Amino acid sequence: MAKYIYEYKNWPDFTWDDKAINALFGEVRLMQGKIIGQMNALGFSAKEEATLTTLTLDIVKSSEIEGELLNYDQVRSSIARRLGINTAGLVTSNRHIEGVVEMMLDATQRYNLPLTEKRLLGWHAALFPTGYSGPYEIKVGRYRKGEMQIVSGAMGKEKVHYEAVKPEMVKKEMDKFLNWFNNDHILDSVLKAAIAHFWFIIIHPFDDGNGRIGRAITDLLLACAESSGERFYSMSSQILIERKRYYEILQKVQHSKGDITEWLEWFLQCLKNAMLATENTTQKILQKAEFWKLHEQTSINERQRLMLNKLLDGFEGKLQTSKWAKIANTSTDTALRDIKDLIEKGVLKQTAEGGRNANYELVDFTGLPTSL
Repeated sequence: MAKYIYEYKNWPDFTWDDKAINALFGEVRLMQGKIIGQMNALGFSAKEEATLTTLTLDIVKSSEIEGELLNYDQVRSSIARRLGINTAGLVTSNRHIEGVVEMMLDATQRYNLPLTEKRLLGWHAALFPTGYSGPYEIKVGRYRKGEMQIVSGAMGKEKVHYEAVKPEMVKKEMDKFLNWFNNDHILDSVLKAAIAHFWFIIIHPFDDGNGRIGRAITDLLLACAESSGERFYSMSSQILIERKRYYEILQKVQHSKGDITEWLEWFLQCLKNAMLATENTTQKILQKAEFWKLHEQTSINERQRLMLNKLLDGFEGKLQTSKWAKIANTSTDTALRDIKDLIEKGVLKQTAEGGRNANYELVDFTGLPTSL
């Protein structure tokens, strides 16, 4: 059986080949600057919208990696409330979602505070407010006291993918990790994000939630790298897309003698892909900002604002009066009044089909297609 990286004498003195990662690292740093520049040109409300969308995606996708599906609107509402962002159609969210949001906002908005054991244990407690992970009771807000194996396969045919450090070593290993995290000010924060993610996952200090907390640590350091709690790209969304490769690389490098070049290459490439994906989102946000700027003097009620934002975010299917009534939680008569009012104001138009089930769409305001 091949030894694990933490079983070698030089653990945790990581090494890597600078030449192999330099070009990619430079590209990532350049792209970060470019995205921040683009966003700063957008103005306050568009930046706020971008941060809200990105943080929502990050939380939803980070949980999806673990096979858990969170309600997008509940997550978005919880973030908006906590950040004091005025957005129409807020919905209430459950304790679990509130906890996940609390952890992520603590990581990204308070990125300049030290990462202490107390803070990490607080994150863990926030992730599991009931003391259960699914049907299983787990030790919440403290390091694990049992062995930790990552296995797959049916009972009796399990395959062990990884065996984490012994439980009696967890506290000592985490002290070492946190000491490095808070006191190494020489290493660039982007590289530090990659190393911290890997190192934390190798220790696997908790009974559950290690992946989500590992990704929150990554987000904290990426916020440090940009000296900003504003988030414009989602690393977790990209990890979800590249999940298979993510696990393959972790499995491979967990047996290395300390050289983590391959892991750093994968991480930087994944980060670059996350930023490339953001360019499409930015386009949408730019459109949205342009729309609201155009209509800042137009009298629009809360229901109309909610529905127009839905359209601008990419509404699925055709917009009809019945859908408007259902989403805006109102009667069909009121929905029709809202729609007719927006048609009169030149915001909406009826599509060519007509008939009993009339469909509506935004009036083109950018030269870009707005048919939904």
